[in-house]
Amino acid sequence: MTKLSQVSESESLRLGNQLCFSLQAASRAFGSVYRVLLKDLGLTYPQYLVMLVLWEHGELPVKRIGEHLRLDSGTLSPLLKRLEATGYVRRARSAEDERSVTVALTEAGTSLRERAVCVPQHILGVTDLSLDEAMALQSLLARVTASLDAAAPPD
Repeated sequence: MTKLSQVSESESLRLGNQLCFSLQAASRAFGSVYRVLLKDLGLTYPQYLVMLVLWEHGELPVKRIGEHLRLDSGTLSPLLKRLEATGYVRRARSAEDERSVTVALTEAGTSLRERAVCVPQHILGVTDLSLDEAMALQSLLARVTASLDAAAPPD
């Protein structure tokens, strides 16, 4: 295995050798495929991620949704507002803490799950990865994310 320290300075600055660029390019490619798949569901990719969290965990405060998705409330609020306008979620102020807003699925949001269940399988199919390869990649990306989080300066 080649170590980064073994790559020449000129090679280390080549775009094709940048791990971050490879991840960004893959992310953009995923986005293109998701855009087509999610159009039929009436969702954008970020809205789909919110729905995944709610399908998995049920009613949650906005803060917890943000923690799951690594998004701040300023980014989440417009997403949630649009999801509420489509009738997929409802937002309500917490009775215990007026500053906290909880988000719950509506009946339409719950039933949308049945239509979305084919999305992950389709995505896996177009990646040309086996299930084992996809799981190994997810594991590597989780490790990279944890390492980067540990190396990042606090906000």
